Formats: sequence, C-alpha cells, structure tokens
Amino acid sequence: VFLCKRIGSVLGLYNFYPIHICLYVCARVCLLIFKSLSTSFSTQIGRLVIGQNGILSTPAVSCIIRKIKAAGGIILTASHSPGGPGGEFGVKFEVANGGPAPDMVSDKIYQISKTLEEYAICPDLKVDLSRLGRQEFDLENKFKPFRVEIVDSVDIYLNLLRSIFDFNAIRNLLTGPNQIKIRIDAMNGVMGPYVRRILCDELGAPANSAINCIPLEDFGGQPPDPNLTYATALLEAMRGGEYGFGAAFDADGDRYMILGQNGFFVNASDSLAIIAANLSCIPYFCQMGVRGFGRSMPTSTALDKVAKIMKVPVYETPTGWRYFSNLMDSGRCSLCGEESFGTGSDHLREKDGLWAVLVWLSILAARKQSVEEIVRDHWAKFGRHYYCRFDYEALEPRTAYFIMRDLEALITDKSFSHQQFAVGNNIYSVERTDSFEYIDPVDGTVTKRQGLRIIFSDASRLIFRMSASSHVRATLRIYAESYEKDPSQHNKEPQAVLSPLIAIALKISQIHERTGRKGPTVIT
Repeated sequence: VFLCKRIGSVLGLYNFYPIHICLYVCARVCLLIFKSLSTSFSTQIGRLVIGQNGILSTPAVSCIIRKIKAAGGIILTASHSPGGPGGEFGVKFEVANGGPAPDMVSDKIYQISKTLEEYAICPDLKVDLSRLGRQEFDLENKFKPFRVEIVDSVDIYLNLLRSIFDFNAIRNLLTGPNQIKIRIDAMNGVMGPYVRRILCDELGAPANSAINCIPLEDFGGQPPDPNLTYATALLEAMRGGEYGFGAAFDADGDRYMILGQNGFFVNASDSLAIIAANLSCIPYFCQMGVRGFGRSMPTSTALDKVAKIMKVPVYETPTGWRYFSNLMDSGRCSLCGEESFGTGSDHLREKDGLWAVLVWLSILAARKQSVEEIVRDHWAKFGRHYYCRFDYEALEPRTAYFIMRDLEALITDKSFSHQQFAVGNNIYSVERTDSFEYIDPVDGTVTKRQGLRIIFSDASRLIFRMSASSHVRATLRIYAESYEKDPSQHNKEPQAVLSPLIAIALKISQIHERTGRKGPTVIT
C-alpha cells in the first residue's frame, strides 16, 4: 500500500488506477526496484524492454527475460484479485532466470529500501508505448544513449510455444473434420491479445470462441479469478453443451481453469496429475524427458500417484513458484503445479496458463476423447482424490492471525495425536500433524510455518493456510482431501464426500464463531 501511494504521489497520479500492467509507471518503478538492487541505478541499467501498449503476461515476461538474458523484470499486476480504484496492486520482481525473486532477494530489497533517502526520476521522458522498435534518450548516466525497446507482446512467447507443441495437431483438432468447439474467457485481463493471436489466428479457432478479450483497468468489475465463482459467463456457456472445451485465465495469464462439455469441471490438482500422466503427447517432453514433479503442499496428492507409476520423484514445496524455480534450475523438476490453478514446466520459470491449455488441447488431439472421458479414465486408473478449498477472504488480519496461532497450538499438542473424530458414520483417526516446513534440496534453505496439516490414518488431509497474495486484508484457506480407489464411488459430489472433514475443520478452528461469517467467500 505504501509503495502504491508513493508511486502515485511521485507521478502526480492521486487517483491512481492500478491496471494490470501499467507500463506508464514501469520505468519509474524500475528506478525504485533496481535502485535497491544496485549501488547506483544510473550506472547500472542502460536498456529497458517493454511490451507494446504496456501489455505483457507474466509467462511472456519470464520468456523475454530468458530470451534476451535480462538482469530481471518488473510486473505491475493485480493478479487474480479485483483491480481498479480501491482494488489490489502488486509489484512482482522477476530475477535473471525469469522466475519470482527468491526470499533472499526480496529480503535484501526490503532491507535496502529502509535506507533510501532519495531517488532520481525522469519526469520529462516521453516513451511511445504503441510504437515497436528502439527509442533512444540522452540521460545523465554512463550509457550513451539510454535505450527503451518496445517489443511485440506475443511474438517471442509464441515462438517458444511453437517449439514445445505440435501446432498442426492442435490446429487439426480445432479446424479438421472432427473439430471441437472451444470457448476461451480472458476475463478482461492481459490474455486477450494472446488468445486472439495464438488460439484464433495461429491455430484456427473462430474469433467468436474468445470472450472478454479487451484488457480493462478494473477487469469489467469482476475479480479475474478463473474459478466457478467468478468465471460464470464461461460456465453458463459450457453448460449449454455447444462447446467441447472451455478455459479461463486470470489477469496476468499464469492461472487457468479447464471445463469440459456440459460444464464438467476439472479441479486444478486433477489437471496437474492428468497432464503429468500424458506428457508423451507433448513433443517437448518426448525430446527432453521427465526428471521429476513438484507440487505445493496444499495441492492434492493425485500427482504422487502418477509419479509412483512413472518412477520419478515428487517435491512437496511451500506455496510460491520461487520454490519450483530452484528445483528446475538444478535439473530436478520438469513439471510442477499448485492447487490455485497454476501449472507450468521447465520451459519457463513461471506458471503458464496458456501453456497448460495447449497441453490439454494436445491431449484431446492425441487421445481423441472428451475432457470428461479423459478425467474419468484417469480416476479409474489412479483413483479419485476428492478435493475442495474454502476461502475466507477479506478477514481482519489480527483475527486471522490468532485463529492460526490457536489452531497450531491445538494440533501440535501431544494430546491431539491419534485423536479420533466421529462425524455421522465416519470415524477419522489422526495419524500425524505438523506445521509444514520445507528444506530446499538444492541449497538447504529452510522455510518454516507454511501451513498446518492434519493427516488421518486413511490418508485424508485437512490443511489450514494463510494466503500471502494480499496484505491489506487476510485470506484464510481450508483444504480437504479424501482418496477413493473404488471406481463405483467416483461419481459423488465432492462437497458430500468431504463434508465430514469440513465439519471437523470448522469445529476445531471455530472460524465462523470467531469471524462472524456464515460460510466461505469462495469454494473451489
């Protein structure tokens, strides 16, 4: 909040609109961030590369950083949160590998920021963000001239995707004699230009397949969060049965959601596991091989079942893509994902929504089955992981903190171990509990207190975690997971199967009593 207000004040924008990637202020924000990273910005940075019209998706930023070997990159984004006046505003710094800044870099930036007493700005620097090409300026630094390069927002990223996928196979799926109709929702975030250029122009999907493709400052008044709560336009269209495949993206393009015909929902954990089981459909993995998988701790263990059959390791990390980046840089991890609809591979160091959608289209093209048939076949082979997440958003931070503090004291007490909970006809025996701690296998870094876990004797799990995506208000998340091997039990509603576990979670956390809420804000 402080940084947002300072930016607005410095630029004279007192009614500051935090649009997704507002590159009007990017050069000024570069001054702030890079000043923290070097002794003197003016003697270190000589070239800025900016997307045309100030538009770049997070995966595209990662791609460009790696392609041109940049020192780093800055993304101004509301991510999947509400935008516009009074909405969210975030500054993400990507390091030279194209991934999120690791904790040690973020901590260093923060420490140096406390010592800054002044910084220089260039209020008269006029940059035409619409004109492709290099623009040169004479500034008071050692670089003569100082260069600002405006690049096509899609080109470099599209060329990378061409090297990963069989575009002819996907094009035939969308335009051939047995074509399927698709529906893609960009949710008025940054992904509109990418959807139109890649899925429509390059791969042949009809132009009317894409909706909400104009990037808007407030995302049309809805949170650009690809889930069943907010992507309602897509869900209703899919329920009509006209479309065989549907997808939605968040504002900066690193998250996605998959729907099948008649609105068949694929949860993010299942999507990750199904992608892992079908990597042979992707030329990139046929050439590069598969070295290992990664998942965030709250993500369901469906991926683990696939990894066991494929005989590759699984790395369980805290939530945050920076933990995967280290694994991929060391050659340990080829595919990774989070339950919040983020999935990616070692082609970049960021999660990549459009990449995941192209993987799904490749699987559909290779297997010649519907989305639902592919999911049900996967369940029959590996078992079904019933899974849901309850989000309690916009909580008062102190209330959320004390709920988590008291809950940690409760479940880590010795008396809680091996406790039994009876809910209806179900009896759950606690096998172990902990506050999740991660030791990075690459550099030995220890990350503590990354969520509270209760694991029961039947492998069911309850997880409680505070979200770090917003610091104005707090979000507390409850995750429930239950594994079912019997195919005859795979057609139940997740909420019905998981209701006993949720009842236990609500009882021990007392979240409704302590917040005054009657239920979660979002269920996924």
